[in-house]
Amino acid sequence: MELPSGFTAHVGHIGIRDDSTDFAIVAASGVTTASARFTRSRFAGPSVEVSRRSMADEQLRAVVVVSKNANVATGPTGLADAEELAERVGDLVGGMATDVLVTSTGVIGRPYPMDRVRAYLDGIAGAEWTDRFPVTDATVVASAMMTTDTVPKVAEARVGECRVVGVAKGVGMIEPDMATMLAFVFTDAELPAAELDRVFGSVVDRTFNSLSVDTDTSTSDTAAVLASGLAGPVDTAAFAAGLEDVCVSLTRQLASDGEGAETLIVVRVEGARDDDQARRAAKSVVNSPLVKTAVHGADPNWGRVAMAIGKLSDDVDIDQQAVSIRFGNDEVYPGVPDEAGLESLAEYMRGDEVHIGVDLGIADGAWTVYGCDLTDGYVRINADYTT
Repeated sequence: MELPSGFTAHVGHIGIRDDSTDFAIVAASGVTTASARFTRSRFAGPSVEVSRRSMADEQLRAVVVVSKNANVATGPTGLADAEELAERVGDLVGGMATDVLVTSTGVIGRPYPMDRVRAYLDGIAGAEWTDRFPVTDATVVASAMMTTDTVPKVAEARVGECRVVGVAKGVGMIEPDMATMLAFVFTDAELPAAELDRVFGSVVDRTFNSLSVDTDTSTSDTAAVLASGLAGPVDTAAFAAGLEDVCVSLTRQLASDGEGAETLIVVRVEGARDDDQARRAAKSVVNSPLVKTAVHGADPNWGRVAMAIGKLSDDVDIDQQAVSIRFGNDEVYPGVPDEAGLESLAEYMRGDEVHIGVDLGIADGAWTVYGCDLTDGYVRINADYTT
């Protein structure tokens, strides 16, 4: 999948933890209009701090990713290292440190191996642009970003003459306000900065912020969109639809590849007082360990969904007599499926994707969230993450 016009990349191996690619830069041929959203964790890493500064003027020249090291909880040294990385990459793309979005993902509490980082960047500094940034395949970039991901995550859409291409990584520590998740969207569309930011914020809310793997919020979440403008102006509504298609696809891929996951769970709540209530109800369902394990075991135990909705104890307008619950297209509450119905539902839940629908019967608020089942694989991955 080719990057849009105006973008090329560099991918390499610094040697952060193992022998896989662990470093990537996506560079723009000129200044791009940009928008970004970051984690709200109180333990946000230096990369997030540096990148927030870079986004002050809503313009970027590059995105750099250090994989397998989060550079979080590393004190003043970690901040200085992130600032140096921004400055060095800024030099590589003919800009300044504030033109660079710095991102990191991986183990918390360990500083960058700066001797290796410096040696690597020194090695490519003297090359011509086409030799510094020879990569045009977005999948190669997505692969370099991976930590415990099992597959690279890419998506694209076309909006008139413009292309929208997204890459992402993240499979754990996901919920809410994004996650141990990096997502970058590159487009050659031309949009005013204010419009791009408005559209991106709305799309992030309905996609990356509606994703949950394990209810744990990361320290390093970053999602950004960069627009080179080389394909010319685009209708804002059409662009928003294309951007949402890309981000929904990436969100589904992130949920499907949750650590140890075997089943994608999509929860749709309708009939809520407003969209906020619908989102909270849907998150309560998708985050429930009992719902997750029921899906993993292909057990159509709708009582666990009812339990998760019932946890919204302050929402006094939720009346169990007005609520209905579906697995797939089959209503399971009110009413009790017979034995044949239960077996049919169990067969449905053995699939790769399970949809749970809830109607609160109050008004017209609605929201969709994405998650995954909970398996013994998740425990194994996270029990041995640093050792």
